[in-house]
Amino acid sequence: MSTAAAGARPGEVLADLLPASRVRDVALVLGGAALTGLAAQISVPVPGSPVPVTGQTFAALLVGTSLGARRGVSALVLYAVAGLAGVPWFAGGASGISVSFGYILGMILASAAVGALARRGADRTVWRTAGAMLIGEAIVYAVGVPYLAYAADLPLSTAIAVGLTPFLIGDAVKALLAMGLLPTTWKFANR
Repeated sequence: MSTAAAGARPGEVLADLLPASRVRDVALVLGGAALTGLAAQISVPVPGSPVPVTGQTFAALLVGTSLGARRGVSALVLYAVAGLAGVPWFAGGASGISVSFGYILGMILASAAVGALARRGADRTVWRTAGAMLIGEAIVYAVGVPYLAYAADLPLSTAIAVGLTPFLIGDAVKALLAMGLLPTTWKFANR
């Protein structure tokens, strides 16, 4: 067992280290939605793809992992609903439904999965964090790519080519960042 895992109580996520209150939970949900919206503004077009590279998925997975499933899903649902209502905080300042909205739906489900895994300690060691992030990314793509195929009227093979393949290297980098960030945060929190 790692040092970080030894100092934490079973079932805790990073947000649980803050004093418990409804105000805390509301602030964490609002903050998680805002972080995801801000990270979505890091948006780089991918030639030939209607889907840009963004920081949004990384933020969504960090939100789910750090806040736990319930608060993480609440934050991502708030992010999605506010974006649908016109808040310009989807990728590149967009709002409303687009061909890439399926990725946002996938992020909601992924935040639930990584939040549940974090409650089981998946964010406390490098390799367990890597596994949680890969599961989260797989969920995002499992929803986002078929949605892209449907919404853009593309064959699934084309949706995979433009909505998955160009993003694999960037997602590996994001997983590496999370592998360093989350276990390190637990290490410092337990001191």
